[in-house]
Amino acid sequence: MPVRTKDHPSRGSGTPARRGVEWPTLLLVVGVHAAWFGLTWWQQELPWWVLTPSLAWVIAWHGSLQHEMVHGHPTRWGWFNRGLASLPVALWLPYDSYRSTHLVHHADEHLTDPLDDPESRYLAVSDWVNCGRCTHLLLRAQKTFAGRLLIGPAWTVPLFLRAQVRLMRAGDAMVLRAWAWHLAFVALVLVWLVAVCHMSLLYYVLGVLYPAVSLSLIRSFAEHKAADGVAERTAVVENAWVLGPLFLFNNLHAAHHARPSLAWYKLPGWYRQNRQSLLCGNGQLVYDGYLDVARRYLFTAHDAVAHPIIRVLPVDPAMSR
Repeated sequence: MPVRTKDHPSRGSGTPARRGVEWPTLLLVVGVHAAWFGLTWWQQELPWWVLTPSLAWVIAWHGSLQHEMVHGHPTRWGWFNRGLASLPVALWLPYDSYRSTHLVHHADEHLTDPLDDPESRYLAVSDWVNCGRCTHLLLRAQKTFAGRLLIGPAWTVPLFLRAQVRLMRAGDAMVLRAWAWHLAFVALVLVWLVAVCHMSLLYYVLGVLYPAVSLSLIRSFAEHKAADGVAERTAVVENAWVLGPLFLFNNLHAAHHARPSLAWYKLPGWYRQNRQSLLCGNGQLVYDGYLDVARRYLFTAHDAVAHPIIRVLPVDPAMSR
């Protein structure tokens, strides 16, 4: 049986209240922000082969911290956690929009379903059938590890932004508020980068943000897979000694979905204690590090693009005449 606990959030729910402050997380917040400010401030003194991977790593790490704060860390004060997470060093992702969609993603009964899981990497069969040939090729390519890293950022970011624009045009108040808050902070980040640090914005976007998004997409590449059993849809990547800390041990993804409110630094210990139960529940969907994931799927598809459970969007009878 899969491990489930009472703190697993329901669809669209918030996160449990906390007692005290999680100091390891707070110290990491300070360290990641200090690293970002330091690297950008001294960017003209650093060789590109040091600056580019270092800054991309820090930005991806910041994204992992945002995920941690979505789940109510590191304090019991939501407004304080939100403030810590809101500096948009990646520019494109409003924290409040990410928070709302990610909590919906944690309704495990809907995992991987493209109609109900906002983080699903699948398409509904009807959408897949209606895609053009070029879209088919791009989507199939991203089912490989190499394609996800090379094409994924150029696909994921515009797709997200287009969806957000549609919601804003429809008058979605939450999305409008999220972007108003986000753009105010983006302006501050741009002033820092361009006016203070004299950094090329083109270099920051293409040379730093693009590989940072690619790094983050390594984690999400194989963490979910469509299956009949709910617990069988979430994988584990063990022995991730380098990327595990970058992802704040979200590589142990089945453990995170079982205990989404557990702090990142407690997750490995809890996983070790519950490993047998988790792997029994997820059908032994486990990888031996991200090199194992890359070896299996570098140029081989991880799964189909269309969700294997046949579901089609409702059709208006008037449209079919």
